[in-house]
Amino acid sequence: MKKIAGIILIAFLTSLITFAVAKNYIYSDHVFSLGHDSNSSDYKLASYTEPSPDGGGYVSLEDAAERASKAVVHIKTERKITPTQNRSPFGDDLFDQFFGGGRGQLFQQPPQQGSGSGVIISNDGYIVTNNHVVDGADEVTVVMNNRKTLIAKVIAKDAATDLAVLKVEDVNLPYLSFGNSDDTKLGQWVLAVGYPLSLETTVTAGIISAKYRNIGINQSKTGNNNSAVESFIQTDAAVNPGNSGGALVNARGELIGINSAIASPTGSYAGYSFAIPSNIVRKVTNDMVKYGNVQRAFLGVIFVDSKTADPKELNTLGLDKVDGVYVKEVNKQSAAESAGLKPGDIITKIGDRDIKNGPQLSEQMAQYRPGDKTTVTFIRAGIFSTGNVIFKNHIGNMDIVKNDANGQLGASLKELSKAECKQYGILGGVQISGIKPGGLLAKQTRIKNSFIITQINDEPIESIEELNKILASGENDFQLGGMYPNIQGIYYYILRLN
Repeated sequence: MKKIAGIILIAFLTSLITFAVAKNYIYSDHVFSLGHDSNSSDYKLASYTEPSPDGGGYVSLEDAAERASKAVVHIKTERKITPTQNRSPFGDDLFDQFFGGGRGQLFQQPPQQGSGSGVIISNDGYIVTNNHVVDGADEVTVVMNNRKTLIAKVIAKDAATDLAVLKVEDVNLPYLSFGNSDDTKLGQWVLAVGYPLSLETTVTAGIISAKYRNIGINQSKTGNNNSAVESFIQTDAAVNPGNSGGALVNARGELIGINSAIASPTGSYAGYSFAIPSNIVRKVTNDMVKYGNVQRAFLGVIFVDSKTADPKELNTLGLDKVDGVYVKEVNKQSAAESAGLKPGDIITKIGDRDIKNGPQLSEQMAQYRPGDKTTVTFIRAGIFSTGNVIFKNHIGNMDIVKNDANGQLGASLKELSKAECKQYGILGGVQISGIKPGGLLAKQTRIKNSFIITQINDEPIESIEELNKILASGENDFQLGGMYPNIQGIYYYILRLN
């Protein structure tokens, strides 16, 4: 019996010792910790609620989505179609008088409807969108996130950047603040917010997959590679028709781009979307609100870069060895000439921003106005140099370009009275009452005094204000249509601003 009791006592003591060892070593926090090592501070518990301020680790997009959704609006447009006339094939005879021939019958077509998105950028009602969303619209309606509907006024449009500014009469509106698009990085999480396919507010997520993309879409609209600005942020966030003009935001809910285009063989999303960088958007919208048009800074060079050079040129010009744009020509009396640039130089910086290719140069130039001062860094014969540059406008001076058709065209203009419109059988127009020698009209056309401009690029013109807006749209090539009093027929003249 004593022997059995001894065995039980030994077993009990053995179990007690085993439990103590397990407690102190096997289950010790020092050995098995959850997200913590006493010898290192590099391991932390994974967070599923806190956004990462430096862009690393898990990033919450919930706050950004909520903020952006309230400030992105649905834009609906309406464009009236000019009535068409159905003329009788029998001519103006007795048969026509009985059966409705002769001058024919006017057929009113229903208005053309359009849809897009926009972003509120101030609490007093300024909204930025794409030019192509509102271009040619007779009426623009803005539907807020809370479904409140307001009529919007188009403040200005710019085809070169594909941007437009609208204004609604309301206060205390939710709006988005601008982020710095120059600081965006490849792989950074972004949200695209808009009204695709006429759906309600839609948020999609993706990453920045490329920067400084030039896809040629703005060049095709303006017909001039020198004025068009393309340096898109490319993302894989889903964007479809109707998203145009909507917001591209970062994880902090800052506006870093305006969604503008998609790359697609079908017309719908196929994996890549393109946004106008916010630094361009901010500068262009400020110009539109302050001056009524975009103030463009010109350097005055013709260049070749790695994107446009062929393999032989890359090697010959040295663009395969350094990043930058190769200066092919320098315009006389230009800002570039004053800064000391010469053909053969390779521009590597504007201010403190690196220039690796043409789209980057265009993006940086789009952020300056005539009269702005900065530096240009370039390589000449293998040596880096820096020159001081003062940008000029397209006329060649450093003045702010006023939104003034009289000055741009080199002519005196006057609006027609209601009685004159009735006399000539037109709805409205702008008459040329004097042509200045050396002005654009005198140099480029055979237009005569008394000509009445009734349309430009097929858009009707009834006032000098409408004429100003179209001339300030960023396009370069214009077709002026109109009539001469007491002379039958419509006359057309081609005009190029730059």
